[in-house]
Amino acid sequence: MQCIRSALLSTRGRLLPVRSLSSSTISDSDLVVIGSGPGGYVAAIKAAQLGLKTVCVEKGATFGGTCLNVGCIPSKALLNNSHYYHAAKHEFASRGIKIDNVEVDLPAMMKAKDTSVSALTGGIAGLFKKNGITSVHGHGTIVTPNQVIVKNNDGGRTTINTKNILIATGSEVTPFPGIEVDEETIVSSTGALSLKEIPKTMTLIGAGVIGVELGSVWQRLGAKVTAVEFLGNIGGVGIDLEVAKSFQRSLQKQGMKFKLNTKVLSAERTPDGIKVVAENKKGKQEELVSDVLLVCIGRRPFISGLGLDNIGVTVDNRGKIPVNERFQTNIKNIYAIGDVIDGPCWRTRRKTKV
Repeated sequence: MQCIRSALLSTRGRLLPVRSLSSSTISDSDLVVIGSGPGGYVAAIKAAQLGLKTVCVEKGATFGGTCLNVGCIPSKALLNNSHYYHAAKHEFASRGIKIDNVEVDLPAMMKAKDTSVSALTGGIAGLFKKNGITSVHGHGTIVTPNQVIVKNNDGGRTTINTKNILIATGSEVTPFPGIEVDEETIVSSTGALSLKEIPKTMTLIGAGVIGVELGSVWQRLGAKVTAVEFLGNIGGVGIDLEVAKSFQRSLQKQGMKFKLNTKVLSAERTPDGIKVVAENKKGKQEELVSDVLLVCIGRRPFISGLGLDNIGVTVDNRGKIPVNERFQTNIKNIYAIGDVIDGPCWRTRRKTKV
């Protein structure tokens, strides 16, 4: 984060232009980094600083990956600002501060979130320019161990010949079988960051760190939130159970409700809202109807369309890429880092503030 702040200071808030190529060939690169999230952009910058001719391929319009665009940064912005609102509405009076008619201006809150995101992604663009990194915006596919072909976002195509490839494509939302996400009334964590209005009621499928983080935002802003969790604790697999209990009590004080040891059987749109049918461990079923359903059962490696099968890169049964202590795959000049290798996905490793 410090390097991003430095770039912002040096550009005085301006977003620096980044070189983009279309329908062309890059013949002599030393390293192609696929993905510009916290792993990819740092690796690209360091490689360039060490003298490698570096190309970064990013499928999104801006750099930073999930974390900066639709993950850690925007969620923390909403967490912080919803905390201010909740404190002003429910806590200030007990501290001797009287404020009348406290209201949420949701468009302004979303604009503040977007401003934070734009500043940081623009900072990465500035660092790429400063370090001479070539950027290609589009979806990259590895066709040989020394060549990546990018389907550019502008419709063209870029062929990149390279000595080494680093896969840093991160993770994507794990879908729930039988539930179609439209990012409006049935949303993933991405859609939950950009709701156009505060729902009166919200149901969460999954009470891991991502679910309770975003659920707590909308709870503080006025929604009645109920989380349905298959496990017997919140926070996901591996969390310290004492921490989970304390965490749950804190959220319950804010008004969130939890149905633990409960599995979701189905979800459907009805005239009254999104109906979820759930069943607890005793076999008792119940229906939950809400304005918005947030599906947040975890994340999985994003390797779709990378062409790993074409070149024989090994992938395990969880979609992870095995690597050695130098982050090499089974093909010695192809490396992988971040969420595509073994270990919990980055967003589930981030600390949650509630």
